[in-house]
Amino acid sequence: MAAPKRRTSKMKKRQRRGAHSRPLPTVNTCTECGEPAQPHRVCRACGQYNGRQVLTQTVDD
Repeated sequence: MAAPKRRTSKMKKRQRRGAHSRPLPTVNTCTECGEPAQPHRVCRACGQYNGRQVLTQTVDD
């Protein structure tokens, strides 16, 4: 099996590992209420998904 001829430098190691970071989540606006929401998920503010009411919202007085 092959063995490395030279030690991997700190710069090369960090350059390689720099690509391993997680991407930021995509955020769209809800078509019903305009709040930020992730695509293909129920809006947490209004409870709508694809033009339908999926979650019921409770109002605390």
